[in-house]
Amino acid sequence: MKKLITLAALFLTFFCLNSQSNIKIYDESINPDVQITDAISKAASNGKFVVAQLGGNWCKWCIRFAKFIDNDSDIKKLVDDNFVFIHVNYNPRNTDDTSNQAATSAALKRLGNPVRFGYPVLVVLDEEGKVIHTQDSGFLESGEGYDKEKVIRFFETWSPKAVNSAKL
Repeated sequence: MKKLITLAALFLTFFCLNSQSNIKIYDESINPDVQITDAISKAASNGKFVVAQLGGNWCKWCIRFAKFIDNDSDIKKLVDDNFVFIHVNYNPRNTDDTSNQAATSAALKRLGNPVRFGYPVLVVLDEEGKVIHTQDSGFLESGEGYDKEKVIRFFETWSPKAVNSAKL
């Protein structure tokens, strides 16, 4: 009986780990510089800012953050009302694809080289495409996930309403 329970636990663990690695939040085929330009255009025409979550499908914390936002109705509404949220793919281990390296380098430079903060990193751009904040997502964590209050505070603090009222 112990062997059966142990095998079942191992199978369940393997299944859970494997299923998370098959989730594709980031589109690896998109030119990240074009993706950012399109998001800025959309944000400007809708009175929003852009949040670029930089990371990749290889990053479990990136997947966790994306799921966290999508699964919490309060946060999802806050994001949808104020931001164009994009997942900008970056894989520091992929050096084989030289055609995409130039676009990725341009995107990283445009975002202020945020990879120094780890993954995922969140970059807020205003409606003109200016980087106004880079957020180390580690400060939004709690245990093996994210803290709702910290995440809401981040999005509220960097919303167009909050930033534009601070300019007055």
